[in-house]
Amino acid sequence: MKVSDVMTVDVVAVAPDTGLKAAARKMVEHGVSGLPVIDDTGKLVGIITEADFVKQEAGRSQFRYRRLLDAVFGERETRPQGDTVADAMTRQPLTVDENARLAEAAREMSDRGVKRLPVVDGNGHLLGIVSRADVVAAYVRPDDVIEDQIRQDVIERILMIEGHELDVSVDEGVVRVSGTVPTRTDARLLEELVGRLEGVVRVEAELEWRVDDTVSPDMPPVM
Repeated sequence: MKVSDVMTVDVVAVAPDTGLKAAARKMVEHGVSGLPVIDDTGKLVGIITEADFVKQEAGRSQFRYRRLLDAVFGERETRPQGDTVADAMTRQPLTVDENARLAEAAREMSDRGVKRLPVVDGNGHLLGIVSRADVVAAYVRPDDVIEDQIRQDVIERILMIEGHELDVSVDEGVVRVSGTVPTRTDARLLEELVGRLEGVVRVEAELEWRVDDTVSPDMPPVM
């Protein structure tokens, strides 16, 4: 499954010159904890999250304390931080390509400790957003749906093997497949492709093959 299969397309976004209060209001209204920031061409230029608001507020508190010290000691007043999204947003945020596998996006979010990834095209234009919730939803796919995908997409459409030649069962994401396939390569492909399906936890295969095509017929047997 690719990122484009599960990403949210109707993304709530803001412009860099949007006021922080307006951005915060939009986050509350839509029940999201982060907003992509795009310019007037639709290109992603940043992202603003709850953490960015916390940092901005901490900076304001520090400024107010600094201004009090300036008044007491006669030092020059420090300039306050700005009030627009551009002043608080995270620039050059982590992104993911729409054609990336969902597992890659999940790994990136886990490794970098982020809750969402903007999805962009080759020119950096925002196409959607994928979140941890999207990843979780993909991994709670019903067993019968996974089994149908294995039989119809992997076995019959990709490997072009008659579905009745193999026994397939799925229990809590654990796939068990047994039977005979045309070649040893088919057996390896079957395990590999099934293991890549979203929602599959583990593959237990008991397969036999009619032809061992990994050994060249021109090669003499090993003595």
